[in-house]
This record gives sequence, C-alpha cells and structure tokens, in this order.
Amino acid sequence: MGTRRRARALTCFYQALLVLVWFRKGEDKTTLGVGFGVSRATAYRYVAEAVRVLTAQTPTLHDALTQVAADGWSHVILDGKLFDTDRLAETTTSVKGKTIDAWYSGKHRDFGANIQAVMRPDGLPVWTSSAMPGHLHDLACAQQLDITGALYWAASALDLPTLADSGYEGAGQGIHTPYKQPADGRRLAVDNRTYNAALRSMRCLGERGFAILTGRWRTLRHSTASPRQVGDIVRAALHLTHFEYRYLPDSC
Repeated sequence: MGTRRRARALTCFYQALLVLVWFRKGEDKTTLGVGFGVSRATAYRYVAEAVRVLTAQTPTLHDALTQVAADGWSHVILDGKLFDTDRLAETTTSVKGKTIDAWYSGKHRDFGANIQAVMRPDGLPVWTSSAMPGHLHDLACAQQLDITGALYWAASALDLPTLADSGYEGAGQGIHTPYKQPADGRRLAVDNRTYNAALRSMRCLGERGFAILTGRWRTLRHSTASPRQVGDIVRAALHLTHFEYRYLPDSC
C-alpha cells in the first residue's frame, strides 16, 4: 500500500490472516480487532484495504467469457441473488410513480443488494457484478449493467450461449430461457416441455455458483456495510474462490 516499514500495527501476513478470518467466519470487526490486537478503526481499514486489492484482481466480464470459451466449455449460466443487508433509508420512485425503498425486494421481502453472476457449467462463478438496488428485478439489473450485450457478443463471437431462468425472459439473443406455462391453464406443447427439461438439466449445476460463495465465505450471508459496497465484497470473495480452485491467470 506504499506505507513505510514498521509503520503499521500488523504485518502483511497478519493483515491477510485477519481479512481471511473475516471472510471465512463473518466476525464482528470490533471483536476481530481485539483478537489481533488492533483497534476497531484499524480493523475496518485493514478489511477495506484488502477488499480493494482483491477486487482489482478480478477479471472483466469480457475477459471471463473469453477464458471460459478458451477452456472449451459449451455455455455459461446467468443468475442473480439478493445479498441480505441491514435496512437502508434510501428511497426511489417505482414504475407506478410511488415512493418505495430502493434496497427493499418485494419478492424476497427483505433488504439487500442484487448481484448478477456468470457461472461455468460446473457451477464455478467466473464473474460477479456491481451491487444494484434490491427493488430491481434480475432482467433490469442485467440490462442496466449491459450484461445482456456482453452475453450476446459471447454467443455470436465465441459460440458461447447463456442459459438463464425465466426471470430473464426477453433478455435478447444468445440468452436462452424456459417457456412459461400458458396463462389460460393449457399445458405446454411437448416440444416446449422437452426444451424446458433439457434447459433445466444443463442449468442446474451452474446455479450452485452462489452457494459456493456463500457457503465458503460466511460474511456474504449478511452484510452490515453499505449495500453499495456489497458488490466489491462479493468480487473479493470471488477472487479468493478462484485462488482456492486454482482458477487464476498464469501470471498469478
């Protein structure tokens, strides 16, 4: 970080250890600081520094898609998840013109940040997005972050289509979603049911990507930080996951 020698309370090794404990166990930073013999403010600063360093190592969406194609995978899976956070007072205007809580998800009935992720067919997440307000649906997040444009490029230029659930219906070319049941109660045609079954069987393993992140790094299960910071925290956890899975560029 450019600081002088012996000017910090902890060495690089113990700062890294402090941050790994925080990611792995989700410890309160005050308690964590006491365990390492540093103040509450220092513990917060050390974690923030490490998150910035780890986040800077994660690939862009285009680089991640290019790597997946180069590794010989046939497709990727797009999925979204609401990461639970404390209540936030920020408001916004809904499509109906009403004032609503920006970070409250009516679907999940909870406050949180919407994170989009792209996974390999075996479930390993290769890219995660910035945090979006919880009131937005997955498709709206994907469109605002231009994920749909990048996935269309991957399908046309890399022959790497994307599989997604029905929440992304209408996302555009290159993103395959299941057929919905007819509103009048009729059954889907047999061809459409077969398509849905094939899509589910190919997508099911890939949708374990968020479980890999939250199962390993407990701090992702609930965040007391600003929801806008959740995207960086998830990307930092993504880089740690890539390190454990030895999914890093050769230069690392």
